[in-house]
Amino acid sequence: MDLKGKVAVVTGGNGGLGQRICHALAAEGCHIAVVYAKSKDQAEGVARDLERHQVSAATFACDVTQRDQVQKLVDDVVKRFGRLDILVNDAAYNKSIPFTDLDGLTYEEWTKIIDINLTGPMLLTKAVGPVMKRQGEGRIVNIASVAGLGPTGSSIAYAVSKAGLIHLTKCMAVALAPEVLVNCVAPGLLEGTRATANLRPEVVAKNASASLLGKPANKDDCADQVVTMCRTNSTTGQTLVIDSGRVFH
Repeated sequence: MDLKGKVAVVTGGNGGLGQRICHALAAEGCHIAVVYAKSKDQAEGVARDLERHQVSAATFACDVTQRDQVQKLVDDVVKRFGRLDILVNDAAYNKSIPFTDLDGLTYEEWTKIIDINLTGPMLLTKAVGPVMKRQGEGRIVNIASVAGLGPTGSSIAYAVSKAGLIHLTKCMAVALAPEVLVNCVAPGLLEGTRATANLRPEVVAKNASASLLGKPANKDDCADQVVTMCRTNSTTGQTLVIDSGRVFH
C-alpha cells in the first residue's frame, strides 16, 4: 500500500514507542491521529513535532476500553481527515507482579491489564474494519510483546494479554480479508517507555543481558517494522519478534 496521503491512527501515540511509530509513518507521508488516554499536553507536543514531516497531525482522547469512546474516535478521525487507512494498536498497560505472587495478581489488576491490552485492540479493530473495507484497503498493526510467546514478562496478566493479542491478530486477519491486512510486532525489552518504567530495575537488567546481542530491543527497529507491515500487500496474520535475540519462534 502506498502510504503517502494515508491516515494512521496510533493509540498510545504519545508514549516512547508510540512517538517513534508516529514519526516513522509521518516520514512516509501519512497524516497522524495521535491517540492518548490522559497526557493531553504530551500528545499535543507530539502532534506539533510531526508537522515537520509536512503532514497533518491531530490529537484525540480515548479510553480504548470504552466502546462509545472508541466509536467516537473513529468517527472523529474520519470527520477530521476524510478517511482512515491504518490502525496501530500500541496503547498498553502493565504492572510488575511476580508470577509466584498470585495474591498480588488481584482481580482488579487482571481486569485492567486484559481490558487495555486485549479488549481495547479488539474494539478498535471492530470499529475501523468497516471503514477500511468500504475504502477497499486498510492495514492494522498490533504491538504485542515477547511475553506473549512464553510464560515471562511483568505479570501473568500481561503475558496472557499479549498472547491473546498475537492470536487476535491471526483471527482478525481472517475476519477482515481480503481488504484489510492485520499483522503484529512483538518487541522484547524496550528502554524509555512507560511499560519499562513500571518494571523493577533488576528485571530490566536481566532481560537486556540475557539477549544474544546483550542489549534492549531498538524502538526505531520496531517502528520501521510497523511501516513495513503497513506497506505490504501480501503479508497478513503474522507476528515478527524484535528482541535482540532473546526468544526464537
